[in-house]
Amino acid sequence: MSDNGVPAYVYYCTKIVQTMTQKKLHMWYWIITILFGGFMIFSSISNVFPNEQTISFFASIQYPAYIIPFLGVAKIIGTIVILTPALDRFKEWAYAGLCFDLVGALYSLIAVFGLHISNLILVALIGALFTSYFLWKKKKAMNS
Repeated sequence: MSDNGVPAYVYYCTKIVQTMTQKKLHMWYWIITILFGGFMIFSSISNVFPNEQTISFFASIQYPAYIIPFLGVAKIIGTIVILTPALDRFKEWAYAGLCFDLVGALYSLIAVFGLHISNLILVALIGALFTSYFLWKKKKAMNS
């Protein structure tokens, strides 16, 4: 904990972002957001066009087969929204939806299979999502 009661990592991350120039902030926002968006779109392809392996995996975590294409399309729409600069009004909703998707997936995997090292991929994606959101908010505040 830092002196003001904020966890140290939050305090230092905030300090780093405060010292960033607008150009660096913009650059890091797009790097993280494009990498995150690319992974989300890539992972949603098997949901939009489910095969037997995808259906059996979702069945193993007790999800019905009809939800698979819906999740894939929702991930693609959310990713397009966060990658489109002109859709600021919808970005909050898109970030929230993608967060619910990732946290729900992590919870489902832990509930069914237990805690495994492979779950760190989802933790890293959640971290990238929050970093992208945090940088977007800072970028938006700098432009105001």
